[in-house]
Amino acid sequence: MSSVDVLLGLQWGDEGKGKIVDVLSGNYQIIARFQGGPNAGHTLKIGDQKHVLHTVPSGIFNPDVMNVIGNGVVIDPIVLRKELENIEKLGLEPKKRLIISRRAHLILPSHRVLDAANERWKGKNKIGSTLKGIGPAYMDKTGRNGIRIGNIELDDFPDIYKSLVDKHKDILKLYGESVGDDFKTTEKEWLEAVAYLKDYSLEDTEYYLNHALLTGKKILAEGAQGTLLDVDFGTYPFVTSSNTICAGAFQGLGISPNKIGNVIGIFKAYCTRVGSGPFPTEVTDDLGEQIRQKGNEFGSTTGRPRRTGWLDLPALKYSIMINGVTELHMMKADVLTGLDEIKVCTHYSYRGKIVDYVPFRVDESHVQPVYQSLKGWKKDISICREKTKMPRELKQYIQFIEKHTGVKIACVSVGPERTETLFL
Repeated sequence: MSSVDVLLGLQWGDEGKGKIVDVLSGNYQIIARFQGGPNAGHTLKIGDQKHVLHTVPSGIFNPDVMNVIGNGVVIDPIVLRKELENIEKLGLEPKKRLIISRRAHLILPSHRVLDAANERWKGKNKIGSTLKGIGPAYMDKTGRNGIRIGNIELDDFPDIYKSLVDKHKDILKLYGESVGDDFKTTEKEWLEAVAYLKDYSLEDTEYYLNHALLTGKKILAEGAQGTLLDVDFGTYPFVTSSNTICAGAFQGLGISPNKIGNVIGIFKAYCTRVGSGPFPTEVTDDLGEQIRQKGNEFGSTTGRPRRTGWLDLPALKYSIMINGVTELHMMKADVLTGLDEIKVCTHYSYRGKIVDYVPFRVDESHVQPVYQSLKGWKKDISICREKTKMPRELKQYIQFIEKHTGVKIACVSVGPERTETLFL
């Protein structure tokens, strides 16, 4: 029997998971997405073209790989249809490479309206939602009210759809709001997208994946967002609505824990986060803006500027522990090229003590970062393809991180292209 490798983010998302999945996809027969919704944005640069995927697994551009959208994902049919049509325009045939779990939940047009109403209600305490309807869809899932992809194949789908939309309209009245004048137009587009998805392979993917393991096929489970956005272990309440950690792969795909192989943890050479919430190592001066511009740190899904900051080792070690990470992949090392000094947070000052763990609350009133400075590198590393060609300062940076985390860095990304990837 084969095993499932898991690839996930160790920070607040946007770590570059899509690129690494694309690079590694040739080593696997199946890439399976296990959680999240179209609030995720995996950006891949192939040749001179940039591709942004929101729901489809990042192995879709490899002709020898089957892609699975697992039961833990929430799907907006409108977004997924547009994504698949864009892939078709490239001359690819996603219908032959994509399987969708019947147990994956649907994001309804009214979920989007509820999302926006909820954020307005929170005012200055808003989460920073992408307003894609993800949170309300997961709420209906756990509240046992949700509608799943498999329901669109059944005769009673129109009735259960109407029933849930009517419930959402009643909830909106409590906010003093309604679905809005353009809801009928959006609803029509949504129902057309649902009909479009019926032409795809809708399967009981838990059987498909477990059978694949029995026949020796290699599977890579692809996560969305990042560990620090996990609904249980992230910086709650400024988190996403699903389990982004390794354990989420079991639930989101229907595989058992004893099938897990390697756990690949993706992190940036620095930190970013989008939206509200604590960020101990945030840099808000001109240097933070310089990193943002050089790293093109703008949301793949929303276009929002990402907050930027130094690498946070206590948070990274926390993520490694929670996920059981077996190897690290460091992304966007090239963005730090040219800096005289690179700071790394090695500890926190927490309630008068110096600690190296993540406390229950990490907002600035409780936690202040303790930094160690390392020398930066000046050499253009985007052309590096061998460890021996890396500047000494980058090697020292890698060794410093490995020493503090106890996990080997197996890969360093030195640019957005597939080829700009250095395996150590």
